Amino acid sequence: MSEEQVEQGLNGMDLIVDGWFHERGVLWPGQAMSLQVKNVLYHGRSDYQDVLVFESTNHGNVLVLDGVIQVTEKDEFAYQEMIAHIPLYAHPNPKKVLVIGGGDGGVLREIARHPDVEEIVICELDKDVIEYSKKYLPSLACGYDDPRVTVHVMDGAKFMDANQDSFDVIITDSSDPVGPASVLFETPFYKAMHGCLRDGGIVCTQGECMWLHVDLIRPLVNSISTIYTDVGYAYTTIPTYPSGQIGFILAAKGRGACSKPSRTPSADVQKALRYYTPELHEASFVLPAFAKRAIFGE
Repeated sequence: MSEEQVEQGLNGMDLIVDGWFHERGVLWPGQAMSLQVKNVLYHGRSDYQDVLVFESTNHGNVLVLDGVIQVTEKDEFAYQEMIAHIPLYAHPNPKKVLVIGGGDGGVLREIARHPDVEEIVICELDKDVIEYSKKYLPSLACGYDDPRVTVHVMDGAKFMDANQDSFDVIITDSSDPVGPASVLFETPFYKAMHGCLRDGGIVCTQGECMWLHVDLIRPLVNSISTIYTDVGYAYTTIPTYPSGQIGFILAAKGRGACSKPSRTPSADVQKALRYYTPELHEASFVLPAFAKRAIFGE
């Protein structure tokens, strides 16, 4: 696989062989994830990336961008709930929430469970992700139906530059750091988020996999620790992501750690949730010894 091919992104249809989709990527060399394909629902190229949606035999509908699985209907809640509720319940009173990426709508769905949030803004660069998620992933895209949601199809960094000191929580639900998402894993982007946060605010970003990417995670954590008052790392387990695990970088502005919830879900909300609990919130920050040493040098 050449560097030129990586930059362009993989063609999702090329990864379907003998009725199976095989996810192979440069960020997880030597391993692959395969799902059996029942029916291809959509394939095309947007202005930014290759977009594939297929119905699988056992995992519901699946969204693939540049050859990488983003969502399956079977296990998406393990990711959406944790990336949204860890920062939101860590904050004592979030009123304005910004989502960068997350065009499938799953993070919006979870934010909408918080009745005291007054404004939810999403900046998604690729309008095709929104369009085809609404068509083929309605259980996630229902997040767009909340009247508090405002959608901007644009570069999130430009939006943040124009909206300083504006948001209590910023959630960056990005794809892996190749192609258009690569800038979201660089220090300048974290500086931009810091400027857009109100004092006491929290950033939560997709933080890659402790089994595969500590060489990406540690330098970023070290770099942004000079900007934010606290930086932590939490994780969730999700079978269809590489190595069955993905992490979150939690960074705070003018406050302490996010590892303990300041609020808890109501009984009705907790009953609707399938992954997040206050106990799991705290437990998600407890890292295996190898990962703690590799990321924090402890």
